[in-house]
Amino acid sequence: MEDHMTRKISITDEAYDLLSTLKRSDTESFSDVIVRHYSRRNRRLSEVLDEVGECEDLADSIEETSKEMRGRAMKEHEL
Repeated sequence: MEDHMTRKISITDEAYDLLSTLKRSDTESFSDVIVRHYSRRNRRLSEVLDEVGECEDLADSIEETSKEMRGRAMKEHEL
């Protein structure tokens, strides 16, 4: 994975365990897992969550981050 700016997020143990099960190897990072699973084009968040399984904390975190990103994008367009 290319070097990009990093951000710290807090997730529950349940979300951590779910992400851990999706790793293909010990060398694959959680960022790699997230990008691999969420960068597929034209996928709805509900489809992704169905694949991962029920995890309310993960869903809430994704939703909050998505709203923040959309808000930043709107501010950039206003400038």
